[in-house]
Amino acid sequence: MLTAEAVIDLDALQYNYQLMRTKSPTSKVVAVIKANAYGHGAVEFAKALPTADAFAVSRIGEAIELRTAGIPQPILLLEGCFSPDELQSAATLGFHTIIHNLRQLEELEQTDLSQPVQTWIKVDTGMHRLGILPEQVADYHQRIKDSGNAKEEIGFASHFNCADELDSDATEQQIAVFEQATKPFSGPKSLSNSAGVLYWPAAHYDWMRPGISLYGITPRVDSTGKAEGLHPVMTLQSKLISVRKHKKGDPVGYGKKWVASQDTCIGVVAMGYGDGYPRTAESGTPVLVNGRRAAIAGNVSMDMITIDLGPDATDQVGDPVIFWGEELPVEEVALHVGTIAYELVIKLTARVKKTYIHSGSSQR
Repeated sequence: MLTAEAVIDLDALQYNYQLMRTKSPTSKVVAVIKANAYGHGAVEFAKALPTADAFAVSRIGEAIELRTAGIPQPILLLEGCFSPDELQSAATLGFHTIIHNLRQLEELEQTDLSQPVQTWIKVDTGMHRLGILPEQVADYHQRIKDSGNAKEEIGFASHFNCADELDSDATEQQIAVFEQATKPFSGPKSLSNSAGVLYWPAAHYDWMRPGISLYGITPRVDSTGKAEGLHPVMTLQSKLISVRKHKKGDPVGYGKKWVASQDTCIGVVAMGYGDGYPRTAESGTPVLVNGRRAAIAGNVSMDMITIDLGPDATDQVGDPVIFWGEELPVEEVALHVGTIAYELVIKLTARVKKTYIHSGSSQR
């Protein structure tokens, strides 16, 4: 019996991608599929998006995996290269690389590359994580040009830190800093992550970089992707492996953290923190059993989760249990767990089988 399974709807992915395109039809789209496409499968997603202008990953190993799988589009290394060997690979394999510190600049200047590499300057506009200061842009730009190792058109990128907070003035400040720092130069510009694409039209520029929105998940903590017109891509599900009567006053699971307030039925599901479902999910966290809402009862175990099915339950072994999906948004589950939806989808382990489907949702 197939138990822990992530059903991944490639048509929903395509729908979300096309929705991002409609937000700014003149902008090119860099589909962010780092960290194995946020746990969904990077190679499969890249193949499902043949019209994407480019893809973005964090590290060169991720980019090499895509190229080895036959993905032809440009691939942007969001963290750049960390050695001359990586820089040489980027040039050879046609990757785009970010330059965000002095060491990367010096390695670009000093490495004998087989051919020029497409280079982007990362500008720190307020995130204060990676990037050079705005006042350094002109110097970096000139040195990159003089190196002879960069393609003629040098790009500029930055990253938002509060774009999901619609009442914050931080995003407008970052746009202003980016605009001022890059205005003298003609290269392509990229500023918008998913929140920028969805909520800040002034930040779309030449290249957009949607990530979490492609997966049908909103970047906001107070909403859901479904509420914002996105189609959820992943459904995490399993099956009941036991249903048993349970008496009022009896506990369930490790630590006796949950005690029945009435006679009820307890369902045991083949899912646990060994599959990546968070152990921090407390009693009361919702699940769907045969399409109706039920709640986790007791601590999440490595291989099993216990669910209060209710006193009148007629559920049977083998019946489906959904942990998140279209009718139970992963964002809602994340609120119960005390994290963000990004972390839930990305932490699924190899024990969870990925099943790719075409639901027709791209036509809805």
